Amino acid sequence: MMSFWQICINIFRTYAPSFLLGVRTTLIVSLSGTLIGLAIGLVIGGFRAVRLDYTASFAAKAVKKIFDLLTKLYIDVFRGTPMMVQAVFLYYALLNVIHWDKMTAAVAVISINTGAYMAEIIRSGIQAVDHGQTEAARSLGMSNAQTMMNVVLPQAIRNAFPAIGNEFIVNIKDSSVLMIISISDLMFQAKSIAGTTYKFEQTYFVTAAIYFVLTTAASVILNFIEKRMNNQTVSLPQSDTSPSSMALAGKKEA
Repeated sequence: MMSFWQICINIFRTYAPSFLLGVRTTLIVSLSGTLIGLAIGLVIGGFRAVRLDYTASFAAKAVKKIFDLLTKLYIDVFRGTPMMVQAVFLYYALLNVIHWDKMTAAVAVISINTGAYMAEIIRSGIQAVDHGQTEAARSLGMSNAQTMMNVVLPQAIRNAFPAIGNEFIVNIKDSSVLMIISISDLMFQAKSIAGTTYKFEQTYFVTAAIYFVLTTAASVILNFIEKRMNNQTVSLPQSDTSPSSMALAGKKEA
């Protein structure tokens, strides 16, 4: 009679192609969802972090107020409800409208869900940048858009990078709930294998081990990228007088 570990090894060897297919789908969905969610977060978080001064027109203030209310509703709804519920609702609600396939629906759901979290992450990262750097950039003749793109956002992304990377790791695990709409991710494959072999404990142990390997590898890669970003920041020449380096110098002095 085979031991627990022998059964695990045997399941992995026998169903390795199915596990690999699930890993591929999981990585595609989680990585695509994280990147698209980051783009959504940059737009929403950037505009939410903007504060209009007294010189702004009434129309601009009204548009900003409406935008803030709508984006706050979006953030509250998608952060306050389970992704599984969002997946089922959005997939079937829009199925007869846009006739999308399950893979596209899965990427859309995880992107919209991630965007709600990324918006707050980016907004916090922008607010963490010293306001004096914005004033310094504006005094050099930079527009609001130039200041945001060249001075504020690079530092905001660098400050928020650990949280952004954590969202990717969370998405690798949370994408398992998307099996509810029958995408062939790792959890869906595990359920199929367990139903075939009736070795539920061993199958899900192997699945958990694969998830652990994926998240650990992602953590190592993200930590490496973060260190490279920090090293590039430290290695900037102090004599550089570009607006971004002047802003960075101001941050260090603060």
